Amino acid sequence: MYNLKGGIKAWNGLKAVGPADMGMSYLRGDEDVMEIIALAYGMEEGLRGFYEAVSDRAEDPDVAGLAAKLSEIEERHKERLFALYVSLHSTTALREAFESDTVAGVMEGGFTTEEFLHQNRDAMTTVPDLLNIAMMLEAQALDLYMRYSEKLQDDPGKGVLYDLAEEEKGHLASLGRLMEKKI
Repeated sequence: MYNLKGGIKAWNGLKAVGPADMGMSYLRGDEDVMEIIALAYGMEEGLRGFYEAVSDRAEDPDVAGLAAKLSEIEERHKERLFALYVSLHSTTALREAFESDTVAGVMEGGFTTEEFLHQNRDAMTTVPDLLNIAMMLEAQALDLYMRYSEKLQDDPGKGVLYDLAEEEKGHLASLGRLMEKKI
């Protein structure tokens, strides 16, 4: 992370916390590609809801605006996942039926939306704070998708998860560029 202001040189010694299997409880290990897509869709919805809640609660208009933009990005991720689901589904897929099979209220990092909001409300008061939180969540999503891929037996499921992880890398790069502009 040398491209961010301070980057690795600004590291203050804090370490990631939480169990190594955090977020893995949503995976049995024998999921097919369709179940993986539904799981990812649900987590994208959880993160979209998180950003929407931050936008609604933020006192700073810049924080509210950034959170609203991030919420829109998560909505586009959901659209991409649903389009993938439809392309792989042998019959006409109904959005309502698909959404009923998703995990509700869980963000990409494996946290519930309300739990995360409650624990971190004081760390989301400025644009740089929110960018840091967003980067953390996207990094956790990347990690979670990679760990999920290790649990899958079939190659198509692994491919979907690797693709999602690569997309999360792109999100991190975009957030990093935005942080460079804002700080």
